[in-house]
Amino acid sequence: MPSKHAKSICSSDANDTLATSAAHWTDAEIDDSAFKDARLGRRFSELIRQVGDRMGESIPYACQDWASTKAAYRFLANDRVEEGEILSGHFAATRDRFGRTEGPILLIQDTTEFVYKRERPRDIGFTKAINSGRDKLGRVRHHKLCGMLMHSSLAVTTEGLPLGLSAVKFWTRKAFKGTAQLKKRINGTRVPIEKKESVRWLDNLRQSIALLGAPGRCIHVGDRESDIYELFCLTQELGAHFLIRACVDRLAGDGGHTIAVEMEEQTPKGLHHVEMRDDKGDVIKVALEVRFKRILVRPPIGKQKRYPALSLTIIHASERNAPKGRKPLEWKLMTDLQVRTRAEAIEKINWYAMRWNIKVFHKVLKSGCKAEESKLRTAERLANLMAVFCILSWRVLWLTMLNRTAPDAPPETALTATEIGLLDRLISDTGNRRCRTGTLSFYLTKLARLGGYLARASDLPPGNVVIWRGLARLTDIELGAEIGAAGFVGN
Repeated sequence: MPSKHAKSICSSDANDTLATSAAHWTDAEIDDSAFKDARLGRRFSELIRQVGDRMGESIPYACQDWASTKAAYRFLANDRVEEGEILSGHFAATRDRFGRTEGPILLIQDTTEFVYKRERPRDIGFTKAINSGRDKLGRVRHHKLCGMLMHSSLAVTTEGLPLGLSAVKFWTRKAFKGTAQLKKRINGTRVPIEKKESVRWLDNLRQSIALLGAPGRCIHVGDRESDIYELFCLTQELGAHFLIRACVDRLAGDGGHTIAVEMEEQTPKGLHHVEMRDDKGDVIKVALEVRFKRILVRPPIGKQKRYPALSLTIIHASERNAPKGRKPLEWKLMTDLQVRTRAEAIEKINWYAMRWNIKVFHKVLKSGCKAEESKLRTAERLANLMAVFCILSWRVLWLTMLNRTAPDAPPETALTATEIGLLDRLISDTGNRRCRTGTLSFYLTKLARLGGYLARASDLPPGNVVIWRGLARLTDIELGAEIGAAGFVGN
């Protein structure tokens, strides 16, 4: 089948086809000069193309022969290779995409973990200890999970388009003995942030602002784990902004009461209707009562000498008339941005809802790239491989969301001329969810159909799974087209 289509394309102009296919999307996401040795840069360029063209497959499958496979393993194990060098080109590309956009950009931070099974788990490290039941004597057994953690920052437009990663940190843990008892003896709020793992939130924010510049456009978005007072102060120090989901009922006003007391006195400013799925998977509409107020928030008692009180906006969105048997939907948000109207409060709620992008990014890492199926034996090698996977996962998410945020853009925004020509030959122009012919959405729908997307009029826009499946098939077909074109030229 590939040879048939290859002949149809190359018969028009084989030389142009070969010239176009020479360019690869990874060229814009890599920086050969970031490595200490030029040979490492060339090897990385080849490796990311091989792994990217066969996303989700093992390294031997991606490399196809023993020489290339051995070279890939040597690259990942090289002491002179670090994940920062691998991601250097992608960070620069993220900065360029940031510079071509206008308006606020959401810097979404989150942590995920990769779990592995190894005969020597200490060569990698651990993520956490879990309760694995009781032994025959009734004693609680604890099991340490072998793995690695990753904390990433994803730059996303307010429409949901991911511009790329702006900071990434990998680490593992070595021991957990005595941590529960330690928490009982030490007040965590009195421990300097620099001595905690949670300093990663501050480090990623600093790195992101240093990379992107224009801190006034940057809004840190985080879940309840990022409810850190030091982070609030750092954001203002850097000239950026933040929007987080609160988990701590902090002191407010003169210090004699808390935020919750002040918010209880606020009357709802209006309703905001959202859609969600119930326990049966059905889509239901939920009415949220929206309250907001500008409040003077004070630091924890143990940190009041180091940090000032901050004037922040508190937004509460609570479900009205929640049905029995289901916990009411409730969001408690905190931001340094001004909120004067109901529309501005809903805008901030919608911005926070964009946090799901980084969850989808992590899902692509684990399901699309199959990051937890790697057999590499050390944390350093895994970190290098995860850095490669980060670039691949971003592209899948970018294609998926670009189809939704800019459907009428030119197809050349995301696809090469060869890919467009192949999609025209492979997939008919009918049955593409009534997309406008010749647009980006038109061709990304064709790409998704290669991955099993049915493209019925009632279907939602293509998701990440059908996009990465379509990319894998298109890559194989494109290789056949190049071989056929080369053979045609040779004749």
